Amino acid sequence: MDLSIVVPAYNEDESLRELLQEVSEVTEREGYDWEIIFIDDGSTDKTWEVIEELHAQSPRVRGIRFQRNYGKAAALHTGFQATRGRVVITMDADLQDRPQHIPEFYKMIVEDGYDLVSGWKQKRKDPITKTIPTKLYNGVNRMVSGIKLHDQNCGFKSYRAEVVKTVEVYGDMHRYIPVIAKAAGFGKIGELKVEHIARKYGKTKYGWNRFVNGLLDLLTITFLTRYGKRPMHFFGFWALILILAGGGVLGYLYVRKFLGEVGVIENYYISDRIPALFFGSTTVLLGTLLLFTGLLAELIGRSSATRNEYLVSIELDRDDPNQK
Repeated sequence: MDLSIVVPAYNEDESLRELLQEVSEVTEREGYDWEIIFIDDGSTDKTWEVIEELHAQSPRVRGIRFQRNYGKAAALHTGFQATRGRVVITMDADLQDRPQHIPEFYKMIVEDGYDLVSGWKQKRKDPITKTIPTKLYNGVNRMVSGIKLHDQNCGFKSYRAEVVKTVEVYGDMHRYIPVIAKAAGFGKIGELKVEHIARKYGKTKYGWNRFVNGLLDLLTITFLTRYGKRPMHFFGFWALILILAGGGVLGYLYVRKFLGEVGVIENYYISDRIPALFFGSTTVLLGTLLLFTGLLAELIGRSSATRNEYLVSIELDRDDPNQK
């Protein structure tokens, strides 16, 4: 199959029929062999009834219904596992993404060789309560992740099938699929300017809390991608810094006291340097705790079933009769 389109939906019963019509017009014109998978993320309106209706009208429409609301990441992960196309495109269900861009996304994957292409809503049609957190988030994300995408959080993306079958999306980590994909070795990431349309039905489901949660998730995914298989390198580095700093302060205090007692320098009393003593002792203690945290993380990692799981791109076997 050429193309799979994954559409998470939460209380979007008013927009699904129109979205399917627009997608069908584009994909049929291009001659794709395609499917569209709607994931009802525990909607409380008639979203699932509409999906059932659309499925009855077209065999290209598939539907998955969650028992309750799990979030967009869970919907995408489940949809990814169900896809059958060589190219996978994700879209939001709110009609703010224009299906006319689908051929461009498809071409960048198939012909230009990209692993992942992210949409860039250069001119957003959202309220200021959504645009300001988005700009702040994208700026911090570019700085921390090193991936130079203007709109990494855009839900309009395309992927090679190998990418969506490999990356694990959980929690709210759908925002960081490019980061996860790059860490997994899918490093050819592109960007496509897309037209953004003002919301026609319903209201946005995001606010400022999304920005705060996004920053916390960014710290999590940065740590996991860089140190997931070697946590001691992270904890151990900061442990040594703290132990050396605190040990240096304590060493200085005791040397001064010893030299003062034997008369080499003026009398010097530890009691006169309580803040420095407290700082040195606390710093050494924190460093020691970080060191043991790193050791525990290594022990947990060694007992993990995934500790030696690595992604293999190509394997040559001299005993394979099909190889020359």
